[in-house]
Amino acid sequence: MAASFADGELQGALWGLALVLDMGGPYFFGTEGWRLVPHHFSERHALIVIIALGGSIVAVGVGAEAGVDLGVVLGAVVGTAVAAALWWLYFDVVAIAAARRLDAAAVGREQNAMARDSYSYLHLPMVAGIVLVALGMKKSLGHVEDPLKLVPAAALLGGTAMYLLAHVAFRYRHVRTLNTRRLGLAVLLCALVPAAVEVPALATLTALCAMLALLIVMETHSYGESRRRLRHEVHGVDAS
Repeated sequence: MAASFADGELQGALWGLALVLDMGGPYFFGTEGWRLVPHHFSERHALIVIIALGGSIVAVGVGAEAGVDLGVVLGAVVGTAVAAALWWLYFDVVAIAAARRLDAAAVGREQNAMARDSYSYLHLPMVAGIVLVALGMKKSLGHVEDPLKLVPAAALLGGTAMYLLAHVAFRYRHVRTLNTRRLGLAVLLCALVPAAVEVPALATLTALCAMLALLIVMETHSYGESRRRLRHEVHGVDAS
């Protein structure tokens, strides 16, 4: 309310303070007394991710509004593939395993703290990363033959890195292990930002798509039987 009477930097500072108090309250004052429905809680956050991914698809169309040629068509196809890869990285195994672990946690403080950390907190950088990727894809489709400027290059690659790092933290919070593949790719993407401002935007977008696809292939092969068993169990529950 105070921010509505302010302007400029003071208004931004008041909004920032309000957000810090709002987000920090459950951490500093605890989660006792919450009544949680685990399946519903995880499902709602998954839908937020879906909405953000849908926004990235919209960004592809917005970026191509200046005109359509072969390069733009290729860029749109690759951009859509990037969005699909981001979807796969969350929904293929991560969302299922996390929802089951939350449901299996001891009711009360343990389950509430897991919900707070994994969903209320760590989904924020996931969604922010997707939003940044959408910005990068929009700028890429605007001029596919030109190099990206620093901000959209950092948004495209850095946003993907943020998304992957949030996944790393998400997994660590649940099972206390690091996903070294996603961590390594996030570091590599950040390191590639300087190169992205020197090559055509379509090349950067294609390289990002290829790296995400390779990560998915490696993880799918690595998880193997455990992935199939997890998905089979989930479909069995749904079928019943």
